[in-house]
Amino acid sequence: MDRTGGFEVHDKGARENIVTSSDIAVQHFLTGRLSALLPGSGFLAEEEDEVDLAHSDVWIIDPIDGTANYARGNENCCISVALVRNGELSMGVVYSPWRGELYSAEKGRGALCNGKPIHVSNRSYEKGLLFTAMSTYKKDLSRKCSDIIYDIYMECNDVRRTGSAAVELCLMAAGFVELYFEMRLMPWDYAAASLILQEAGGTICDFTGGFPSLYTPSMFIAANTPEHCERLLAVVHKHLTAVPY
Repeated sequence: MDRTGGFEVHDKGARENIVTSSDIAVQHFLTGRLSALLPGSGFLAEEEDEVDLAHSDVWIIDPIDGTANYARGNENCCISVALVRNGELSMGVVYSPWRGELYSAEKGRGALCNGKPIHVSNRSYEKGLLFTAMSTYKKDLSRKCSDIIYDIYMECNDVRRTGSAAVELCLMAAGFVELYFEMRLMPWDYAAASLILQEAGGTICDFTGGFPSLYTPSMFIAANTPEHCERLLAVVHKHLTAVPY
């Protein structure tokens, strides 16, 4: 992610969805090192359609989450790596070099930022901040997003957006934000950070109330308490009878 040598930027079929040469370089570096670290493991990685799920151990990688931020010099971008073992999240690491933050978690062992334990806040729903977005890559869903966001906004404190789902979920894990809603995310956006958030005491669900898929796009709802997560889900169900994609 070092920008000093320069990088190239290309779109992936839409002006909102870009990839840089740094994304590709980071992914190649990670897949090479992780394959050596855990021989026989598979990969689900964002760039170059790298999907190999026929293994008991699968790495889920976003080489740069928040690529648009990275390309502009915005600090809110990160590398996200999760290990799925026998279908369950086992480990997650989110590294945001420009923020100077390394978040990590192992299942059942708590969550850390730069080696120090972190935990979600105990703020109320009404005092909570909401991280959210308008479904950037599927803008036809933005009207439904805005209706849901409006209802949540009218009952919570305020709304925030950084442009990196993984950064935002880690900030929730560290107690800075209480509520989260995204209409549609990819597994590499949230896999590592979701384990970090859960190990920090947070609650996560999809449209059905279950855990978001680790292999396909999913709605992602999260909060600092189970009650707040249920309250967010109720707002979503008020506006949607099914996932619209």
